[in-house]
Amino acid sequence: MKVDVALSDDLGATKNDAVAFEAAGYDGIWSSETSHDPFMQLVLASEMTSRVSVGTAIAVAFGRTPLTLAHSAYDLAGYSGGRFVLGLGSQVKPHIERRYSMPWSKPAARMREFVLALRAIWAAWESGEQLDFRGDFYTHTLMTPFFSPARHDFGPPPVYVAGVGERMTAIAGEVCDGFFVHALTTRRYFDEVTLPALRRGRVASGQGCIDDLTICGSSFLVVGRDEKEIAEAGRATKQRIAFYASTPSYRGVLELHGYGDLQPELTRLSKQGRWVEMGDVIDDDLLGLMAIVADPSSVAQALLDRWGDVYDRLSLYTPHGIEAATRAAIIASLRESP
Repeated sequence: MKVDVALSDDLGATKNDAVAFEAAGYDGIWSSETSHDPFMQLVLASEMTSRVSVGTAIAVAFGRTPLTLAHSAYDLAGYSGGRFVLGLGSQVKPHIERRYSMPWSKPAARMREFVLALRAIWAAWESGEQLDFRGDFYTHTLMTPFFSPARHDFGPPPVYVAGVGERMTAIAGEVCDGFFVHALTTRRYFDEVTLPALRRGRVASGQGCIDDLTICGSSFLVVGRDEKEIAEAGRATKQRIAFYASTPSYRGVLELHGYGDLQPELTRLSKQGRWVEMGDVIDDDLLGLMAIVADPSSVAQALLDRWGDVYDRLSLYTPHGIEAATRAAIIASLRESP
């Protein structure tokens, strides 16, 4: 299992952090689209590293067009020496329409077409053939040499997609090279919902199996040396779980475990701005399903027991923070595992 890490949203710290992460033994560095453009951070990270993969986890696909994203991704694939991974997510309707001022409809079908459009654009740049992509959401039929980037030796990057619901997950299995499993998940949801959906997508693509699909997971960690530290870490993690669980499209994870009624309650609290109180809605049983709760000496094995046989890449999600020495020990244990 490869172990990855996310950059902070401190743009000024990106260079130093990238150097430190590579030296610490991480296999990949991800940027996410929150308060900064994720591609700018990865230019800096690529410049300062030579071994680790760099990628977006995620960039918001529907806030852009396939062409604008194709340019950014192709340039980074070349600049990083083939280490770049394009990770995409759909975001949700209010953000796409009200924050990005972009159209929203049929997100799974739109994502499928978005990825196919990317591949068509890259193919035109690679082969020099006429671009002729015509879909229900995107049409790209004009590409002249003046606007085509020069070919580089590394080719287009792999494309990963993030999802929770069955439709988006199946799309990833059909048209993508990898899949991001959201931190808001459980092993049961992965086995009963996510994995079958990925397999259905692979079957639809004619490939049949998912052995060549890279599965990336992010696991919540609640780590403490005693009950007090675990309680403090648990409160912070419950608030983050509640934030994600307030999204209606993620309700399926809660429903599988009998917590479906929490979702509308969390949505109501979020609309009132009661972010701290939202964490109180998450009980310890649900926390245990969503997060690894352990002391520092046993957390690595707990991660392996839960995810070691299904995740190809793992990121540690610690809303409460974690001591550098503890994190380093967890990474070493995970990377040394068979």
